[in-house]
Amino acid sequence: MDMIYRNLIRSLLFSMDAEDAHNFVINFLGKYSFFAHLFQHRFVVKDERLHVTLQGMDFPNPVGIAAGFDKSADVLHVLPSLGFGFIEIGTITPLEQVGNPRPRIFRVPEDFALINRLGFNNQGAIAVQRKLERLVSENEFPKIPVGINMGKGRNTALEDATNDYLNVFERLYPFGNYFVVNVSSPNTPNLRELQNREFLTELVLALQSKNQEVKPLFIKIAPDLTLPQIDAIIQIVIEHKVSGIIATNTTISRDGLRWDVRQEGGLSGKPLRKKASEIIRHIYRSTGGRVPIIGVGGIFSAEDAYEKLTLGANLVQVYTGFVYEGSSLIKNINLGLLRLMENDGFKNIQEVIGIKNG
Repeated sequence: MDMIYRNLIRSLLFSMDAEDAHNFVINFLGKYSFFAHLFQHRFVVKDERLHVTLQGMDFPNPVGIAAGFDKSADVLHVLPSLGFGFIEIGTITPLEQVGNPRPRIFRVPEDFALINRLGFNNQGAIAVQRKLERLVSENEFPKIPVGINMGKGRNTALEDATNDYLNVFERLYPFGNYFVVNVSSPNTPNLRELQNREFLTELVLALQSKNQEVKPLFIKIAPDLTLPQIDAIIQIVIEHKVSGIIATNTTISRDGLRWDVRQEGGLSGKPLRKKASEIIRHIYRSTGGRVPIIGVGGIFSAEDAYEKLTLGANLVQVYTGFVYEGSSLIKNINLGLLRLMENDGFKNIQEVIGIKNG
């Protein structure tokens, strides 16, 4: 299956514009969801040793799909059949947004990377709410944890940004197992300023005041922050009982690229792996493992996922690796994690968290 994807399916998809290819995949999965049963038989790995319990949530395995793949919950009901242990939809804003002008996704195949400047294109919280209500009523809502990634509108001033996050949070609250404060995308003007202590504290306090059921709340940070900036966010997380940190979003740096690409936007894929892992290491060491971490960035194999887990991530997410490696990636990662655990003498995946961060 891996060779079929790389030699045939990927070649076909990569012959298309990157965003057209993404939309083709989303439309296929949504239109032909009756394949889900076949997908499940082919891709889902069931093994109790992969089970993760975190913040009151139960994950059948530690590998999720990152925000950005299913922005408006179009294929939420199908994704569990591809083997994911959890799903994060979004980024969702209060109102529908078309995002930045096209073209806005660029492949860098020489470096197994993507550059995007999408700009939070999504159908808006009201439309997403209706989809989620329908999935619940038709008993198609996933049985695995679902995260909802929230952002501010492109034209919303920074001083009004909190209201945007509250709008999405309150409207979609019944459906999310956890929520993500996305203040780190490089493609919405001034958004990253919300990572500053004053803005972020106000935002977190407002969300926590509406968090009646105390659902887990994560902050997604940029890989371009300095260590003192990360430490300031860690302090906010601890002081205001934020559930954890997602490390990391895409980067504006072009370090690690062998190919000279002069496109603006956030870089993801293999060149981000080392930086994301370094940030995970720092957060885990700085907090003594007290702050849960979802690790993202450059995961293309079981070894990549295992690295992030052993450095302190409780869970991991993929996106760019999924584009390059195809639907077998999740199965291969989970089977590989079992092999790596056995080689190192561990009985379950939670035992490996942070073991190489001493």
